[in-house]
Amino acid sequence: MRCLSWGTTCFGIRLDLPFDADSSHIGPMILISKLVIWLLSPLGTSMCLLGMVLLLAWRQRLRSSLGLGTLAFVWLWAWSMPMLSHWLGSMLENQYPQVPFAAMDQAQAVVVLGGGIAPPSSKSFEIDLNSAADRVWFAARLFHAGKAPLVLVSAGSDPERHAYSEARASAIFLADLGVPAQAILLEENSLNTRQNAAYSTALLKARGINHILLVTSALHMPRAMALFAAQGLQVTPAPTDFEAIQSPPPGLLAWLPDALALNRSGQAMKEIVGKWVGW
Repeated sequence: MRCLSWGTTCFGIRLDLPFDADSSHIGPMILISKLVIWLLSPLGTSMCLLGMVLLLAWRQRLRSSLGLGTLAFVWLWAWSMPMLSHWLGSMLENQYPQVPFAAMDQAQAVVVLGGGIAPPSSKSFEIDLNSAADRVWFAARLFHAGKAPLVLVSAGSDPERHAYSEARASAIFLADLGVPAQAILLEENSLNTRQNAAYSTALLKARGINHILLVTSALHMPRAMALFAAQGLQVTPAPTDFEAIQSPPPGLLAWLPDALALNRSGQAMKEIVGKWVGW
């Protein structure tokens, strides 16, 4: 039976910062950051422009309305093209390319960031793996390869939506992948990458740990590296979940709008904006 209501330990996994519903609550600054990122995404910008188009049309300013409508259409089309989305993603992912296991440094701990697993909710009794669950799988591989003796999972969740934190859900997955409970440490209260870095560093330094292997998606790595390095840690990147290594579709298909390409463009812009403002 899985442990849904944990105290300080569960299956021997150390919960040094117990899941705190108050500190994990999504506060105003988190909401503002998410709103800003949405507004600057291709979809958000286009929707705002279309709102202005309707306002201008209502005020009989048809020429301005037509100009903004055209801009919104072109902007949305451009970032929906697989070719342009692939270029933007590659620009981020190529900053920290894949490294063979044999060439990867040994460290004192593996730190894996959340974003790949959804904990159970009122509508589900099981954890749900998404496309970024490679992060947890890759962290388990690093542990089994002897690259570090400890895996720290940094990932909170909204307590109003989930039964427990993403870090606990990831610990269940790590256990299924053969990582022993005594080698897993959880940080459960972070809700963004800035908090991932600050809260994880507190746990690590309390144990005299300075050198880490940082595991996250390749697209997310530039922002995560900057925030963790700013905490004074020695950080070795261990990127996974590469998406831009797959070439865009051939010929005309590379220039036709695609919902997946639009989503990836939005994710890449989120990383660029997040790194710029330090989120």
